[in-house]
Amino acid sequence: MNQVKTTPAHAQRRPWNDPKVRSLVFQVIALFAVGWAGWTLFQNTLANMESRGISTGFGFLDESAGFGIIMSLIPYDATMTYGRTFLVGLLNTLLVSAMGIVAATILGFLIGVARLSSNWLVAKLALVYVETLRNLPLLLQIFFWYFAVLRNLPAPRQSVELGGTVFLNNRGLYIPEPLSQPGFGWVIAAAVIAIVAAVVITRWARKRQIKTGQLFPTFRVNLAILILLPALAYFATGGPLSWEIPELRGFNFGGGITIIPELAALWVALSLYTASFIAEIVRSGILAVSKGQTEAAQALGLRSGMTMRLVVIPQAMRVIVPPLTSQYLNLTKNSSLATAIGYPDLVGVFMGTTLNQTGQAVEVVAMTMAVFLTISLSISALMNIYNRSVALQER
Repeated sequence: MNQVKTTPAHAQRRPWNDPKVRSLVFQVIALFAVGWAGWTLFQNTLANMESRGISTGFGFLDESAGFGIIMSLIPYDATMTYGRTFLVGLLNTLLVSAMGIVAATILGFLIGVARLSSNWLVAKLALVYVETLRNLPLLLQIFFWYFAVLRNLPAPRQSVELGGTVFLNNRGLYIPEPLSQPGFGWVIAAAVIAIVAAVVITRWARKRQIKTGQLFPTFRVNLAILILLPALAYFATGGPLSWEIPELRGFNFGGGITIIPELAALWVALSLYTASFIAEIVRSGILAVSKGQTEAAQALGLRSGMTMRLVVIPQAMRVIVPPLTSQYLNLTKNSSLATAIGYPDLVGVFMGTTLNQTGQAVEVVAMTMAVFLTISLSISALMNIYNRSVALQER
């Protein structure tokens, strides 16, 4: 008879025979190796910089920058520090990224739905838009909008005028700037209350519909609240808001809000380019929803618009959100192309001019990389939270 060999009990109890223990050990070894390699590289870099007389540290952030920036969301002049230039570039990057995400999302959803339209002309126009813009290099599109379109607008003295308050020329778009007066805080408070009320009404209407099946005119009620409540507060406080109208002063306009052509070109190019990818994501998400869902909604008497809004899109979102997150990240990182047309984003202002003047390459590049990493991780975290909220809930 064949004898069956058995493993001694003491051998079975050895930690090395546990897959979890082996996995942990290998991970610790790998982490130590990566840390050692990084530390060695860091030490070699410091030694090489010291041998060449290059100073290290972040003390340069307190030094005077000595250069101007054409656009700043916060007060800035050439006498301020390099740390201030970092903040200016960061805010400019966040501005164009946020504007691009909003515009690309709206346009992408519209184009994606249009791709599935039963109207032949609308569907084909949407197809041409998608296939054209997503196959052209983004940098080329930025150059087109900046050099071929915006730079060919008339000079300030021949500006395109709208109602004597809005002016468009090759130096930018000039619009009136709102100036708050005493009492305007009540208007802001009313707007906040209106937003909170709209959120409460929306949640109540959703719960009511689930229980009773009755629809509530949520959109119209919320729209009325969001408009009427701040308007009532505005007139009750005597209209505490004035407007600064742009006016021609010498060779250029002064006053009001200026949207420089660099910002406009970058925003339009990023939005249109990213929207072409979002459109295909939306189209694929809608097609992923079973056709039986649409037929069931039509059998219940829902119109096509309500079917798309209440039945199809909510189910398609769980397919749309993951790749949509990637497009948001791509748009944010693509904003670094702004340096090609002189828009003062973080890469152009801080990793460009500041780096050239200070020579603090390691610190400047590390700070810039850390900013983009933080922004990307923040966008991913927010989208993951939203993705969990639209995911199918098991009962």
